[in-house]
Amino acid sequence: MKTISELTDFYYKTLYPVLQELEEDRKAVKKRVINISIVFSIVVFTLLAFLAKHINDLDFLFFIGIFYIAGLGWIYRYLITDYRSNFKQKVIEPLIEQIDKNLDYLPEMHVPLANFNRSKLFTKRPDRVNGNDYVRGKIDNIDIAFSDFHAEKRHKDSKGRESWETLFQGLFIISDFHKKFQGETIILPDSAQSFFGDLIGSWLQAHNFSRNELIKMDSPNFEKEFVVYGTDQIEARYILTPTLMQKLLSYKIRSKHPLYVSFIRGKIYMAIEYNDDMFEPSLFRSLLNYKIAMEYVATLHLAVGVVEELKLNQKLWSKV
Repeated sequence: MKTISELTDFYYKTLYPVLQELEEDRKAVKKRVINISIVFSIVVFTLLAFLAKHINDLDFLFFIGIFYIAGLGWIYRYLITDYRSNFKQKVIEPLIEQIDKNLDYLPEMHVPLANFNRSKLFTKRPDRVNGNDYVRGKIDNIDIAFSDFHAEKRHKDSKGRESWETLFQGLFIISDFHKKFQGETIILPDSAQSFFGDLIGSWLQAHNFSRNELIKMDSPNFEKEFVVYGTDQIEARYILTPTLMQKLLSYKIRSKHPLYVSFIRGKIYMAIEYNDDMFEPSLFRSLLNYKIAMEYVATLHLAVGVVEELKLNQKLWSKV
């Protein structure tokens, strides 16, 4: 895998001129979306005003409102189709190829749900998932797969009204370490200690009955940002070397995104929350401010770095 410095040079020398061209397309598509949406809105509200005088059926008027919202969504998706496709073909595909030629890019697919569930990073099972920009293959001979991923849980209230809770939205990564972990080690953002303070937060962590045993680490800085649960205290400490903890901590502080990591069987799972689709080009924000590519590269460097650090930790794997 090329260094972050090399990929940054590629971004500015090769991709940035392409983004400048696509920026003109973005402005044209944005204008088209706004103009057509205004015309559509005028037609719908004129119809609604007319019907409101002659029809007292609130359910029918509510249906018109739903039709209006759905219509705006359809107009947006239809008009940006070519722009979105060009962006992925001219920006994302070259970036993936530059990261490593052994990667396959499947823009309409995502990480399988089974991998998300096997990670045990989230205690609730999703009822609906979607995603895209699936990449799989090898980076520096390390098997890896990742994609944007959005997992949701369905809820119904006492009146049968349905709502959806987002369990996770962001980049989900699976890497195969090819050596079996004896236990399970799960690293989560330390929201309890950050919110409630050291005393109450530590008590809540220790009494989280949906998780395995709490594992206390020797790094106070690491414990401010993360909480660790596992089935094997000794193995967890072997896995989380000072170097590996520092890699995870540095990434979390630099990116400011919640980071989840688990080591289960022979797999390493990582979930980085973005609450957005990383590679969907925004129509209402300039592409020239597009910095997400470098965040993406830094995240992949972290994933590869975790596996490489584990490979160096021979005192654990000599015991397997």
